[in-house]
Amino acid sequence: MDPFLFFLVLLAAWRVTHLLSKEDGPFDSVFRLRKMAGAGFFGSLLDCLYCLSIWVAIPFAVYMAHAWKEGILLWLSLSGGVCLLEKLTSHNNNQSS
Repeated sequence: MDPFLFFLVLLAAWRVTHLLSKEDGPFDSVFRLRKMAGAGFFGSLLDCLYCLSIWVAIPFAVYMAHAWKEGILLWLSLSGGVCLLEKLTSHNNNQSS
């Protein structure tokens, strides 16, 4: 597997996950989507970047995988990578001043 392609796919998965869970999107479209989702399963899913990363990673893993075992590893790796990137880029990472 090409490490550069994996990194690009990881960045894309992080971007989509971050957009859906943390940003308002163009013309507040993503904000309205989250609001329409309400407080049920989908609303809770869109509020949690870590939970959402599991679902967002699936199509990216399917795109990259050549076999189902590789797909499962890619799925979990991409979701974990999204979580790590979020931790690294989060502005409220509980640092004391």
